[in-house]
Amino acid sequence: MAGPVVSAPSSELVLAVDIGGTKTSAALADRDDVLLRTETAPTRAAEGPAAVVSTVVGLARRLLDGSPARLSGVGIGAAGVVNAVTGTIVSATDTFADWPGTPVARLVREALGELLSPGAPVVVQNDVDAHAEGEHRHGAAAGADSVLVVAVGTGVGAGLILDGRAVRGAHHVAGEIAHLPTPGAEHLRCPCGRTGHLEAIGSGIGLHAHFRWLGGDPLIVDARGVAAAAAHGDPIARRALGDSAAAVGRALAGAATIFDPERIVITGGVPKIGDAWWLPMRRAFAADAIDALQPTPILPGVLGDDAPLRGAAASAWRAL
Repeated sequence: MAGPVVSAPSSELVLAVDIGGTKTSAALADRDDVLLRTETAPTRAAEGPAAVVSTVVGLARRLLDGSPARLSGVGIGAAGVVNAVTGTIVSATDTFADWPGTPVARLVREALGELLSPGAPVVVQNDVDAHAEGEHRHGAAAGADSVLVVAVGTGVGAGLILDGRAVRGAHHVAGEIAHLPTPGAEHLRCPCGRTGHLEAIGSGIGLHAHFRWLGGDPLIVDARGVAAAAAHGDPIARRALGDSAAAVGRALAGAATIFDPERIVITGGVPKIGDAWWLPMRRAFAADAIDALQPTPILPGVLGDDAPLRGAAASAWRAL
């Protein structure tokens, strides 16, 4: 349940939004990207773009209920590959019905209408890019000139910041290590439709798929169950967990060779498994990374679910 809006000048509020496949979170934020009030609702991704935008607008109205404030801007982190210049979705998984091609920035701007101050920008970027910006400005990567932020959860996502600026790439997919060809994943199908990518084995879904491929207990239905079985000594679960974590470590070594980030920050639900995940991941990184990259810090994120919202808020202020 959200509390009252923390006191702030009405001209100094932006709306920060994190659109995920299951839920959408929104917050009012001040100029320091401090989240003043937060609301969450189901995304309704399967119902199409109009339903997703309606969710965002509904959250904005709830956040501003009873307040005379108008929004100075809107920052959105959205699932999928995003053209951050136009605020349009380039591609996405089929979790979101008809999401590719959706002009999110334009639709949100039109739908918010009177809630926006004149000329208020609406900025849209990939959700993990927003997460990376949050950790870079306020979290585990604060003060670093370059950072690779990797979210390992249901899927795998990444955001790359070099010289203090987000790197998007010619096709808006810079830093997306989810689809790096990864040794040990050849037998698993990635959500993109190809086999052998990092997400196919390194994600939570990939970990469970690898466990089942190894002959694991069919009554264990997700990565959380695999982790619990590993903790209780199940040899197949322990192998699956180690293989999955090591795949992430190898991918990080490859990515570090290309980008040479000052820090690597890892977030998401899978790393919360603990040492049983972190130790084989770090061992694999150390085995594959060249000597010059061995000192690269690999740190857990510290902002949790606030990271993409704080990053989205920062993007809105920067656009003003």
